[in-house]
Amino acid sequence: MPPAAVHGDRLTPDHHLRRRQAHSAFTRTASRLALTAALLSGGGALGQTSAASDNSAVGQLEDILVIARKRSEKLTDVPAAVTAFTEAQIEASGITAPRDFIAMTPNVTLVETQNVGTAFVVVRGIGQARNSEPSTAVVVDGVQQVNPSQFNQDLFDISGIEVLKGPQGGLYGRNAIGGAILITTKEPTDSYEFKVKAGVENGPGYTEQATASGAIVPGKLKFIGSISHTSNDGTIKNTYLDTEANPVKQTSGRLKLLFTPTEDLTVDTRFSMSELDTRGFYYNIVSDVNDTSLPVRVNNAGIDNRRLLDASVKVDWNLGFATATSVTAYDVVREIVTGDAFDFLPINESFFKGLLGFDMNQSQFLDVKAVSEDFRLTSPNEGFLRWIVGGYLIHTDRYISTGNMVDTGNGVFPVYRSPSTNPLNPQATFLADSQDNMAWALYGDLTAELTDQLELALSLRYDSDNRRNTTLTPTAFLPNIPGFPQGVSGEVRERTFDRAQPKIVLRYKPDTTTTLYADWGRGFRSGGFNQTGVGAVAAANGILGVSDVFQAEWADTYELGFKKTLFDRRLEVEGAGFYTRSHNPYFFVFLAANSTQNLGNLGLVEYKGADAGLTAHLTDSLQASIGAGYTDSNITEATDRTVIGNQAPGVSKYTINAALQHTWDFDKSSSLVSRLEYQRIGDTYWDPQNSTVRDPVDLVDVRTTYTRDDWSVALWAKNVFDKRYNAEYSPGGFVFKALPRRFGAEATFWF
Repeated sequence: MPPAAVHGDRLTPDHHLRRRQAHSAFTRTASRLALTAALLSGGGALGQTSAASDNSAVGQLEDILVIARKRSEKLTDVPAAVTAFTEAQIEASGITAPRDFIAMTPNVTLVETQNVGTAFVVVRGIGQARNSEPSTAVVVDGVQQVNPSQFNQDLFDISGIEVLKGPQGGLYGRNAIGGAILITTKEPTDSYEFKVKAGVENGPGYTEQATASGAIVPGKLKFIGSISHTSNDGTIKNTYLDTEANPVKQTSGRLKLLFTPTEDLTVDTRFSMSELDTRGFYYNIVSDVNDTSLPVRVNNAGIDNRRLLDASVKVDWNLGFATATSVTAYDVVREIVTGDAFDFLPINESFFKGLLGFDMNQSQFLDVKAVSEDFRLTSPNEGFLRWIVGGYLIHTDRYISTGNMVDTGNGVFPVYRSPSTNPLNPQATFLADSQDNMAWALYGDLTAELTDQLELALSLRYDSDNRRNTTLTPTAFLPNIPGFPQGVSGEVRERTFDRAQPKIVLRYKPDTTTTLYADWGRGFRSGGFNQTGVGAVAAANGILGVSDVFQAEWADTYELGFKKTLFDRRLEVEGAGFYTRSHNPYFFVFLAANSTQNLGNLGLVEYKGADAGLTAHLTDSLQASIGAGYTDSNITEATDRTVIGNQAPGVSKYTINAALQHTWDFDKSSSLVSRLEYQRIGDTYWDPQNSTVRDPVDLVDVRTTYTRDDWSVALWAKNVFDKRYNAEYSPGGFVFKALPRRFGAEATFWF
């Protein structure tokens, strides 16, 4: 039999029942919702309700338990905008990648572009760009990811996902300026259990996964190990090479050992790895982001090879008055990307061929290693006062090189740490930098139950981030712009970025079914260095706000929200309004002159908007949900005064996410779950000039799963109506195609 599902912190032994009552809900009548979901919506609610226990009567539904505040508590009691996905919903929705759960989260979008490591999360307008720090802290099993290039990877054997909106620095640290994403993998089991999964999809593509779990030393040491392999020939055609532009092969593995020598001491050791081979840089250049008419026609297919390695040890020791937690982690991110360069056309049609007599291709290399330590003391959950105090330390070594090579028609060869000397692909431009980053933080959180109904939470975190950047570009390749000092190989630039992140949250519960809250918080993410000399190149090209250094961003956010359950928790409603003032937000600029990706700073941007969600259990077999988000941004200060009053780059004006799910129980051992999801991404702006705006995008996904005893089969389709749109627009007209329709089938067996 398959292992029991986890609903928050609870176990439901009957896996058929948990599938039958898995969440996701909106609407008032089944017929109207079916029509609305089919024509209008799909997705996940801001707060999903887990399935009922097997003794539950109609209306007796379990609560979801979440760890949004680093303690287990009911989702409906948490004074924050949180979208939670239980194991049941993850299975019913077929969540296998970050794009899947973000598509069900209001006011949150994901941009996947250029290469697999370039995926931007945008939360209530606060986003990120290439080579920037992320806008959200991503925490996997209590360990924070150190680089945004780690985020976009396969998700398998996941027991829960939580998306927190608004600044979360007090509890989740650096780069939580927009929010935090918490991913929890499945825990080891006491008895031996095995699971295998196999799938096929268009492309063609194939997926194989296997999981084993059990006790090595009963009561003391247990394990869970998983491996996943995916392969797809691709779904976007390169008409020039008569092949697919986006083939992918990915192999990932994870091993977790849980050692409990005493009831007060737990040692959780985790290893994970991922190797991915795909392609990137298959751009088109257009003046309108909505123009999808051009096929991919690059003459260099190139490569995109990424290697990830993560190892961590988490120790929890119950001291009585508090639990001491130590999390030590080591991370490696390595990615090499090659392919065509501007203007991404065959050699004889290219711009540079006509201007200079030769075409160019490009190579980019990223190598990151990081060691981190997080130590904290957490008080017991009971009592008038609850508190957390801790410290965080991380050391990061990062190397990055970018450059153009002359395209002689013999292909593109990867360039790592030294300029190419290959006569078949000689170097034209080359920039390289290394960065030694030492960051530390102290933090604390205090929650006081002022009365039975009123709670006050105070948190404070202070971050200091020292960055030491060394220019490794040979002098011959450094830009030499009249009026600017000549760069020098070996030059060292050093900056420290620091700021305090306070937060105040007031929660009022007039009754057990209602939560009201108000908060103010400050978020922070560090500044950094563009590659040496780009400030001069930007100035020579008339681009304002870009220099060799980009400044740290900090933002103040005010929020009012509520959560309400009705009809014995069969209906949940929630909403929140927010106002954010962001100082020095990033914007992205690509300089074709030296093929560099750079960050600039706007002076001040204001964001205001709201999230709302409704979840309804219409019957014991029909659930529905709808969530909506609205964000209005306004650039109020900028070096380039012509952009003042415009929308900030990367902002989608609104989102709608809705879903409809129905379960047929044939008998006690078999069931059929059918799910329809809909996402609408509103008007999206891409640059401070608002030179082009992407029209709203409507996406529909479907999935049907039949389960019987210890096996299941599923049919699924993503982007059912094959909506063609560009995932991103970069200044200069670069657009990157989004994934078209995908569909497939999979089978799972438990032993």
